[in-house]
Amino acid sequence: MNLPVSFIDYTRALLGNEEYEKLAVALQQEPPVSIRINNRKWMMSHDDYSFKKVLWASEGYYLDERLTFTFDPLFHAGCYYVQEASSMFVEQILRQYVKESVIMLDLCAAPGGKSTHLRSVLPEGSLLVANEVIRNRSQILAENLTKWGHPDVVVTNNDPSDYLQLPSFFDIILTDVPCSGEGMFRKDPVAIEEWSPENVEICWQRQRRIISDIWACLKPGGILIYSTCTYNTKEDEENVCWIREEFGAELLSLDIQAEWNITGDLLGEEKLPVYHFLPHKTKGEGFFLAALRKPMSDDESIFNLDIVKSKNQKKKDKRGGTTSASPVSRENLKMAENWLRKDILDKYVLTTEDTTICAFSRQYQNELAILKQNLRVIQAGTAVGEVKGKDLIPAHALAMSTSVLRQGAFVTEEVTYEQAIAYLRKEAITLSVTASRGYILLTYRNIPLGFVKNIGNRANNLYPQEWRIRSGYLPEEVKTL
Repeated sequence: MNLPVSFIDYTRALLGNEEYEKLAVALQQEPPVSIRINNRKWMMSHDDYSFKKVLWASEGYYLDERLTFTFDPLFHAGCYYVQEASSMFVEQILRQYVKESVIMLDLCAAPGGKSTHLRSVLPEGSLLVANEVIRNRSQILAENLTKWGHPDVVVTNNDPSDYLQLPSFFDIILTDVPCSGEGMFRKDPVAIEEWSPENVEICWQRQRRIISDIWACLKPGGILIYSTCTYNTKEDEENVCWIREEFGAELLSLDIQAEWNITGDLLGEEKLPVYHFLPHKTKGEGFFLAALRKPMSDDESIFNLDIVKSKNQKKKDKRGGTTSASPVSRENLKMAENWLRKDILDKYVLTTEDTTICAFSRQYQNELAILKQNLRVIQAGTAVGEVKGKDLIPAHALAMSTSVLRQGAFVTEEVTYEQAIAYLRKEAITLSVTASRGYILLTYRNIPLGFVKNIGNRANNLYPQEWRIRSGYLPEEVKTL
């Protein structure tokens, strides 16, 4: 690995000769592989696996070797997410400071590692809004959150400046800001090629613009989580100090364990409560995090949810429910409701968007209306089904759901590994002659994989076309969980 001379000189001056040499050695080594388990779907048996825990993450594990994730059905079923271990440290802020349900924004969320993690550790009853500014990356974000299976999620595709229309809307905001990527050097050679002192200058200024755009959206007393995957203090400590001085924010300390080997303030003048992950000290990639609380204020402008509620009710009264022109009939809605768990029907409401029926939290209907009025909402809640002609086709999101789908709503059929891979390739599936006709939920190792429609001589594959495994071959050696 040929590191840029300017990076070497700056980082050596920052860390000192001895620490820099240790870092340089670590950057030549293979990066560790880590995953995070979705314990709402799958509990990993310690009798079967000897993986080491990621100490700061409740469901994080280091793998002994890299698996062939593309060819692991459990990965596609949302049983785990491949996430860099250092970035799992975000969990600690929620564990230590968030005790009640909140509305949280993950501003720069794609591809979804932190969003799926946040959704797993947020208190029950919380709403997560996950945003990505780049359109195709927002679709990847939506895919990963769908597979994770939690219903209380909204995905948006907006520039941070668009959120200026939502003053004091969020209790917590995570800004994992675009950075110069120094912490990704050993994982991504392109990061080395793109690095330059000029790019560092561009990054720290862009990061301040993002914070300026989003700060007003944070409620008084709310928490901003600021993170990067870089080492330099211009993008890290200096920006944190700027946020504190510019907005009067309070830096929050975290309780950490000595064995985590986390490095503190690299400037060292104030001993700021900030947290660096350096690869020669911690088992992970380069990462930086700080948490700041917004001061309380009486002059903050906020949305009046009562007004929004009144407007929404007037619209409903005017429409008078589902109209005859709507492609979604009352019978469709009744069938969709029958697919849902009975114990959640008082907490979730069925909404329609063109031909799609979704289940969304009744508690956050007004907030969703605000989001739709001001932002590009890609998806909200759990898609339950889509109307095509007279049929209601169950949505893949329903199969992935961890808390919406009623057990026994569909006949299930357990498939082999080979059948699972064929299904994930969007190939035709042949089931046993005893399999029922109609919509069937396929399972692999008793984990829902998705729907097919069995018509007898074959089963029509309902796996989303854009998510299919495109590779037509299997590696000589397949390694899965």
